[in-house]
Amino acid sequence: MFLENTAGSSSEQGWIEVITGSMFSGKTEELIRRLRRARFAKQKLEIFKPRIEVRYSLEEVVSHDENAIHSTPVDSSANILLLASGVEVVGIDEAQFFDDGLIDVCNQLANSGVRVIVAGLDMDYKGEPFGPMPGLMSIAEYVTKVHAICLRCGNLANYTHRMSEDDKLIVLGETDIYEALCRVCYAKGKAGR
Repeated sequence: MFLENTAGSSSEQGWIEVITGSMFSGKTEELIRRLRRARFAKQKLEIFKPRIEVRYSLEEVVSHDENAIHSTPVDSSANILLLASGVEVVGIDEAQFFDDGLIDVCNQLANSGVRVIVAGLDMDYKGEPFGPMPGLMSIAEYVTKVHAICLRCGNLANYTHRMSEDDKLIVLGETDIYEALCRVCYAKGKAGR
């Protein structure tokens, strides 16, 4: 299915931007910043997040610094296509929690002239590619990798270390469960589990 751009002419070019990194690296903060700039430019936008993401708010995308922007929680990536008609910019937070159909959804939106801005973890707590993120990074025109600061040594951190023994892939939590670590400290942390 090809989504027709109802926001402007069919000659408008869309694209995909991916913001990725570990937890506590500022992904959502950067997503909110870009979306606010689009809103300031009076562009029609819609923001989505997975319905399971309820750590701070049911209907807002909220950064760890407590900046927030209204969003629409959805159960699957297919819902995004149904709800994004007539917009110029689509923002998607916590993309790693969506199904792999998100890759096709983002392609369809970009092909129809929509600017798509996606934020999500690139790796899970085991250091493995997370959900649709690798596929999104491969098709995106722009990829921004942001880093946290390692809580153990102060170097740049790009790994999310889970401090609990829970081995489920998705465990929502904050600094009580996760910490951002550099490569060396992450390897030591994994060895200590």
